[in-house]
Amino acid sequence: MRLAFLTATPLDVIRGSGTFSGISTLARALRKLGCEIHFFTPEVRLPVFTLERLWFNEQLRRRDFSGFDAVVGFDMDGYRVRSGRPHVASIKGVIADEARFERGLTRRTMLIQAACERAHVHRAGAVITTSRYAAGRIRELYGLAKEPQVVPELIDLDLWRELFARNPAAPDPRRFTVLTVCRFYRRKRLNVLLEAAARLRGRVPELELRIVGGGPERRRLHRLAREAGLGETVRWLGDVPQDVLAREYQSCDVFCLPSVQEGFGIVFLEAMAAGKPIVAARAAAAPEVVPHGLLVEPENAGALADALFQLRNDGRMRAALAEAGLETVRQYDAPRVARLFLDALGAAAE
Repeated sequence: MRLAFLTATPLDVIRGSGTFSGISTLARALRKLGCEIHFFTPEVRLPVFTLERLWFNEQLRRRDFSGFDAVVGFDMDGYRVRSGRPHVASIKGVIADEARFERGLTRRTMLIQAACERAHVHRAGAVITTSRYAAGRIRELYGLAKEPQVVPELIDLDLWRELFARNPAAPDPRRFTVLTVCRFYRRKRLNVLLEAAARLRGRVPELELRIVGGGPERRRLHRLAREAGLGETVRWLGDVPQDVLAREYQSCDVFCLPSVQEGFGIVFLEAMAAGKPIVAARAAAAPEVVPHGLLVEPENAGALADALFQLRNDGRMRAALAEAGLETVRQYDAPRVARLFLDALGAAAE
């Protein structure tokens, strides 16, 4: 099968974050199944990403996709395409849902993209998304009558096992290390995690919170950490390459992301693959993806601190949650999910 993949998402793990990881892993897995994947990405770079994305989609109108078996547009990308081929909108994050939690320029630009994504799901012949939560938000926020097909995100377990083997690490027994990995958006609720860390310091003097990532909330989050007097308790690691990330996953005791909006959450899969217990908010897609995790009420720093304290004191619970995660993550292995994606494409072409 010859497929056109349309995406303006930056094709690197730092700028493209989880969306890049999902698309690139899917492409590799499909190629291993014999598919021919051709990426169509922006040829013109503009200083404002939303303008670059709009211009990219305008240029897609002139593209000839007649040589492809299907056209797959990710998120809003592809809303201007009239290809005559089976056209699938693959929605990763439901931009209108994400925008609800943002403010200022970030929110305004996301609302522009959300309007385009709405047009995309109505123009496409079929819609695929990553969770039941995301499917429900697409129907509600974009007024889509037909239920989207759910094909989850995927993880290349063989690749991550190689990364872990090449970059061995283990938790420091002198510390209780909590790791989080995300882009710094308000919806990730890192402010709640910082407040939980401030509450824990007295009870867990050996606490270390390690934060991987960056983004528009960086200055505010650094200020909140300073105001909370967290000092050396928090380690800001910035954006890191995969080898470093593999070491970070292995060297933590617990992975924690209290996000209130996740269309899926690939970082949860990576933490599971590393054999780590997970603490998350009982919100969005997290209960689907991490049913075995320690889930707390969203926006509740006290509940988050209590959950982390419980895991710090209960090694058996940490081990049980880690084992459950290793079992759960197998269903998201790339070869299996890539076949599900092909099945969804086949249904769209009928």
